Amino acid sequence: MNKVTTLRDALARAHALGLERIDGQMLLLHLLGRAGHDRAWLLTHDTDALPPALMASYEALCQRRAHGEPVAYLTGTKEFYGLPLQIDARVLDPRPDTETLVDWALEVIAPLPAPRILDLGTGSGAIALALQHARPDAHVRAVDASPDALAVARANAHRLQLGVVFQQGDWLDGLQGPFDLIVSNPPYIAEGDPHLAALHHEPAQALSSGADGLDDLRTLIAQAPSRPAHGGWLLLEHGWDQAGAVHKLLATADFQALQSRTDLSGTVRCSGGQKA
Repeated sequence: MNKVTTLRDALARAHALGLERIDGQMLLLHLLGRAGHDRAWLLTHDTDALPPALMASYEALCQRRAHGEPVAYLTGTKEFYGLPLQIDARVLDPRPDTETLVDWALEVIAPLPAPRILDLGTGSGAIALALQHARPDAHVRAVDASPDALAVARANAHRLQLGVVFQQGDWLDGLQGPFDLIVSNPPYIAEGDPHLAALHHEPAQALSSGADGLDDLRTLIAQAPSRPAHGGWLLLEHGWDQAGAVHKLLATADFQALQSRTDLSGTVRCSGGQKA
């Protein structure tokens, strides 16, 4: 008789393929139609049988993950700031580190009634939707150059019933303001960075930006000074070693009160400044 494949066996196979334990669990829960936070259920049902057809599907998903495809693309979902987003290869896979930018944004708009917020390069809409959800009174506008990305973002907003206004555009071109907060997670990886090879499943235009990774940040910061309201903020995510360069660009553009924030790992993740 053929040996019965259990959930424990399936997870062991994922481990043998080199997957992180949490990735194997997330893919298995997805196939079983269970929530991604239900990992404790796997422990209490690890001897349950997995039908051969599901095991074959699981093996295929694990192989794709082993070749670098993000779990979010394989499951079609990603939680960001407590919101379940629908994600596919048209947009960047939202990183937990970017929640640092949302935390800081909520901090600077906390005293303001009905703040006017602009999210540039919105991708899946993650930042804009998180801010709108946390501040229902805010007027949030989100811009992206990619019509494919905007389609994903609009679908997320519709499903979550959040009233973000989306439009296609190239950074701040055609936007007049004033805005109390401009926030962005732009591309910031250098074109020759060896880490790009591991990210080939994600849209290149959302990742790399010139020889030093700063091209889009330069453009965005140069366009920004006339858009924030008096006392308004520009907050930007950037690479682990780019804070100094971003501070210089912000100072040249006459932003003041320059600051940075670190993510949970202690890496300097975001920098920003305030309009005088």
